[in-house]
Amino acid sequence: MRGGREKTDVAHPSSAAAFESSARDTELSSYEHSCAGDESTGRAVRGVLNRIGDKWSLLVIATLRAGRLRFTELRRHIPGISHRMLTLTLRQLERDGLVVRSVYAEVPPRVEYELTELGRTLVELAIALGDWATAHHPAIEASRAAYDERRAAE
Repeated sequence: MRGGREKTDVAHPSSAAAFESSARDTELSSYEHSCAGDESTGRAVRGVLNRIGDKWSLLVIATLRAGRLRFTELRRHIPGISHRMLTLTLRQLERDGLVVRSVYAEVPPRVEYELTELGRTLVELAIALGDWATAHHPAIEASRAAYDERRAAE
């Protein structure tokens, strides 16, 4: 012991430290492991989160949970979304296999959108995230206001 401090061997952690480390590892989700580990898996997770984490995708998914809708019906159910943004969002969701677009050879032409089986797996998550955001929105807004006030005072 030198200067009141005990020398520890970093290469050989104590059994208590090893236990704590293994307990933390078992508590990590597969998402956390993917972010910490394999770069390609982390990229895949980020890509999916970028898709469903944008402003409109989860709203489109949640709206389509009731079933097949035409473009104008879908747009009517999502306040504030522009024609162009709904078009882009639907194309991206279709590309990712979350939405299917059905075109009917009728006059006038009819196009309908519905969730795929893969898209339906996101419905409960989309609703849960929306419920969480609604429940915590006042606290988040209060935190933002306090932060902005502190920053303005600096």
